[in-house]
This record gives sequence, structure tokens and C-alpha cells, in this order.
Amino acid sequence: MLNMSPIFRFVSHRALLPLLFALAVAPGWLPVPLRAQATNVLDASALHPPAGARVAIVEFSDLECPSCAHANPLLMQAVAQYKIPWVRHDMLIPGHPWSPVAAVNARWFDSKGNGLGDEYRNAVFADQPYIYNVNVLIQFTQKFAQDHHITLPFSIDPEGKLEAAVKADTELGRRTGVLHTPTIFIVTAHSKGAPYIEVVNPDTDLYKTIDQALEDTKQPAPPPHRSAHK
Repeated sequence: MLNMSPIFRFVSHRALLPLLFALAVAPGWLPVPLRAQATNVLDASALHPPAGARVAIVEFSDLECPSCAHANPLLMQAVAQYKIPWVRHDMLIPGHPWSPVAAVNARWFDSKGNGLGDEYRNAVFADQPYIYNVNVLIQFTQKFAQDHHITLPFSIDPEGKLEAAVKADTELGRRTGVLHTPTIFIVTAHSKGAPYIEVVNPDTDLYKTIDQALEDTKQPAPPPHRSAHK
């Protein structure tokens, strides 16, 4: 039997998280394989790069989704190669018992800075096949914190603010029209092409879509400077 540590007591009172979050997702919503149909975007307000960026990745994902885990290293490699922002949104899948807790944990690690929240997300995806219930997630999270010399508090989210933020992201995904995870867009600013393009199959389409977005947002070279003749 796994040790019932204080952090487990913190999580146990949130045992209804998956049910609560499921209520925020449209009935009939289901994850589908990576080769999914394109999303019918209903509201594009979330599909733009952060200020100052001309191209970015916007992703809606669930930490317990196997297709998201498959796509995650591809996205990590693309971000490292192209040096573009990666905006990650939670889109929780009904029936996934531990992903709401993991999403709250990730946001708590976000608050520690230095990209720790994204490092936690990447680690969860990498170990996802071995995290088969919330108790294993607790042990995983404790070890992650220890490895980074961080002490987990008795209650990570005592006021429910992080939980509310995760729920708001799921609602944002619904408004956008997201019906599967991962849903990945390459978004642009001041583009002569499309303002956003969905990457339906990351295995084959991710890099060429980013290349096209960078080409479409390339700024023309300034004219050569000519000195005035007296």
C-alpha cells in the first residue's frame, strides 16, 4: 500500500475534481487520435501570439491524454529549434481521474518561476504510462519537488484559484471550438497569410506549418541607405 502522506490528504479532499471539470466540457466530447479532423474554430480570440512575437504555438491538451504525450516531445523540439513561444492551455478530458490534479500542480509549479511548471508538464507526459492513478501522481509530484529542492505545502490550492484557472482554460477551449486533444495551432501576428493554422498531424505537419508561418510574417528588408549628395 502506498504511504498516505500529507500531500495525499491534500489531494483526497479533491477526489471529485474529474467530475466537476467534466461538467465544464460539452456533452459528447471525446479524445481522438492524432490524425483528427480540423477544428471548426468558433472564437479565434485565443489564437494569437504573445505580445512581441510574430509566430507562436497555441496548444490545448490534457496531461493524461496519450496523444498529447506523443505530441509533447515534438513540440518541445520545435520550440527549441525555432525559439518561438508555446502557449499551453488545459483542456480536460471527462473520465481522466488524475489530470485535473496534475493541471493544478503544474500551475502551482508555474508560480515558482524559471519554467518549472512547463518542466513538470513535460515530465508528466514523459512518465504518463506509469502514472496509472492519483496516488502514483502524488508520489511522482513529491519526487519532482524534491529533485528541484522545493517543499510542497500541505495544501497547494487552498482557495481554489488554480482549480478555477484550469476550469477557465477548459471553457476557453470550448468557446474556441476544441473537440479533441491535443489541438495545436500555429498562430501569427501581422501575417500576409492565415492568422492561424491548425496542425492536424504533428508528426508530419508541425515543422512545415511553422516554416510557412515564419515566411508569411517575414518583414521586408529596409531599403539601402543612400547618403545625400551635396
